Amino acid sequence: MFTLKDFNIADWFSFYRILAVPLLLALVWFGEREWFTWFLLISYSTDAVDGFLARKLKISSARGSQLDSIGDQLTLIMGLIGLWLFENEFIRENLLLIAVAFVPYLIQMVLAFRKYGKATAFHTYLAKTSAVVQSVFILWLLFFGPVYWLFYGMIIIGVLETIEEITLIYMYDIWVKDVKGIYWALRDERRIQIKNEP
Repeated sequence: MFTLKDFNIADWFSFYRILAVPLLLALVWFGEREWFTWFLLISYSTDAVDGFLARKLKISSARGSQLDSIGDQLTLIMGLIGLWLFENEFIRENLLLIAVAFVPYLIQMVLAFRKYGKATAFHTYLAKTSAVVQSVFILWLLFFGPVYWLFYGMIIIGVLETIEEITLIYMYDIWVKDVKGIYWALRDERRIQIKNEP
């Protein structure tokens, strides 16, 4: 059983993203696009802060990685809900491309939960790049309107990142955190030790 003192400062930034969800939902409900966008910006900003603090202070943990992943997924979902309600025409016009990126993501989530019982927390370089591009695109669209080259870039990077995640799920028999990518996974002692066990 965890107590409040068991959580470090990086965990609390992840908690903020989780706890911000009801506020973001309320802002969407009342049609407060500008307030919603600013609070979504804060949520995305905490994603950069918690990872930086965890590395800088050397307080990374499996629990923290899981919290970070949950916060990331909830923030992405809230961003998509905001886009659906505030930029519905853009979403409808590009629904096929969005589905091309989103369906593999759902498949990856199902595979992770079936194998590990929870979402992955690989935090690869490609995943971090994809998260940055997604957040920039979503926020830019909500603040200023669509930029199509950024949209296409987000789709391409998102699909590549999902393929990498699925590949890593098949490479690791047990849940692990913080894998930089497939290249590093091939040399990861955690995977090698597991494979060599009788």
